[in-house]
Amino acid sequence: MAELTGAQKKHLRGLAHHLKPVVHVGKSGLTDTVVESIHQALDDHELIKVKLVDPQGRKRELAEEIAGRSGGAWVGLVGKVVTLYRRQPDPEKRKVDFPF
Repeated sequence: MAELTGAQKKHLRGLAHHLKPVVHVGKSGLTDTVVESIHQALDDHELIKVKLVDPQGRKRELAEEIAGRSGGAWVGLVGKVVTLYRRQPDPEKRKVDFPF
């Protein structure tokens, strides 16, 4: 995925403000099942939140790993919640539009 600009990340964080986490990464960590759930959620919504239930001080590392394994970009990390974005390849199914 192409690198997002600061303005794009800020726009996405604003859009994600009202969203609730749709995937939880628990004590088992980032398992294949969790990654598949993240893939599906990104395919369906483009912009999602993932709750890190037990990050053990590794929030940034987990956020980078989630983004890398899901093919998305993390646009925000607040507390234990990571906001991810991955553009839908099908223009008909895109939900997020950039005004710039």
